[in-house]
Amino acid sequence: MILDCSPYAGACACGKDHELETRLVVVEYNAIANFEKYMEEAGLAGLHRTVIYDSIIYELTEGKHIKADQEIVLPAQGLRSEDVLIEDMMTRLDKPEVLIAYGAGTIMDFGRYPAYKLGIPFVAVPTLASSDGFTASICSVILKGQKKSIRMKAPALVVADLDIIKGAPMRLVASGINDILSKYISLADWKMSALVSGEDYCPMVAGLAEDALQIMRAAADKMAATGEVDYEAMTMAQMKSGLTMQLWENSRAASGAEHLMAHLVEMHPPRFEKAEGIHGECVGVGTFAAVKEYHRLAALTPRAKPFEPLKREWVLEKFGERLCDGIMQENENDVLASFDPQNIVDHWEEIRRIIASIPPVEEMEALYKAVGSKYLPEHIGIDPALADEMLPISAAIRNRLTLIRMCRVLDFD
Repeated sequence: MILDCSPYAGACACGKDHELETRLVVVEYNAIANFEKYMEEAGLAGLHRTVIYDSIIYELTEGKHIKADQEIVLPAQGLRSEDVLIEDMMTRLDKPEVLIAYGAGTIMDFGRYPAYKLGIPFVAVPTLASSDGFTASICSVILKGQKKSIRMKAPALVVADLDIIKGAPMRLVASGINDILSKYISLADWKMSALVSGEDYCPMVAGLAEDALQIMRAAADKMAATGEVDYEAMTMAQMKSGLTMQLWENSRAASGAEHLMAHLVEMHPPRFEKAEGIHGECVGVGTFAAVKEYHRLAALTPRAKPFEPLKREWVLEKFGERLCDGIMQENENDVLASFDPQNIVDHWEEIRRIIASIPPVEEMEALYKAVGSKYLPEHIGIDPALADEMLPISAAIRNRLTLIRMCRVLDFD
């Protein structure tokens, strides 16, 4: 399956002129054999190239490496998306004209971050499909100890060889399913925010995310029923979801209240020190918690109350001294202060209809179990006693309007 991305770019009915760096997405068996052909089709032939691997992927893909003017193989042990580590690698670059990142999610940031800084193209060669970051222009990096999502370089070309991807452990397959099923929540959050706060919304971008969601849901249902993994469909769902982040220039369509659970786990605030899990697993826990909470809230009747900024005492208690200043800074211009909370109450019936489009709790739990996903707090090392606090705490990590964040200006009967 080859996706020409150009039809998504340009003037849109939403009023924006969407830009897209990704020209071509290839999701095929034995795709690496035709890598040079795809480089030519993407206009990247003949450029001086550096190919970046981690040590595990370099060994596992022996025989499927690609031609390089320079190879950089980073130690897999302890490798993480952190500004210090990436900038240290950049000192080793030999004047590349194109960077090629060959591996999983972390190694992609070692391609997109330097490519952005150097102003050169970036090519992604994913070795698994456990998240939708491969076609994204958003780079989730630890900056000065705090997890931040920042705009970086999107790949001009993605070449996903399914012969490699199908070798990934089933844990990673389940993680990828979780990452796309999260769009049930992220799309609902975006629609609700547009409704009550007037936030910009694009039906085309939302529709692309919905397309990715439906492709993944069909593949997950098939896997649940037969045990068969449709790697092509699952991988393309990830790629389409990632494109929404480029088109909208942020992760709005792909990341809502549920994704903040992954950031919470990565930041390890007090009481969450033992939490661990790969991105999609943490997102699955956040998604299932949000599914339960959103359906619970839909059955209630809200009353608006005045906005109050986050209190430093609360932030210090929940996030600790190490993270407190960063969280306070993130919430300085709180989106909740930008509209009248009564708007939420006035649109509550419409919000209920949006929530009704989210599958029931029982349906989601049955699907998670059938495909082997992690979806409960204890699955990622979080004390179940903290289940009711996870979403409200994580909502403070990013100043983005979600239904969970709206609850700060609501009381319920």
